[in-house]
Amino acid sequence: MSDTQSFWSVPQRDGEPPFWVCMSCLSEAFYRKVPMPDCPNCHGVSTYEAFAIEAIADWGTEDLVAKAKASEQAANVEPASASSVESST
Repeated sequence: MSDTQSFWSVPQRDGEPPFWVCMSCLSEAFYRKVPMPDCPNCHGVSTYEAFAIEAIADWGTEDLVAKAKASEQAANVEPASASSVESST
């Protein structure tokens, strides 16, 4: 289930796009993170490349763009709880 999915966080470096797309299936996109141990859709390993949302919108399906936007929105909600956990360690 996606509720138990674990992720590697990918900090954004200068000039690097924030979205990571699985290049094996081209149907999963994540914001500043990649799932571990593999893609939840195709089970590809180490198959992610970084893209800006504009690039995904240029070549991706509507579903992929929606997944990318949803992952960004979810990430913007999570930092408050994540930062409180990090600051306590």
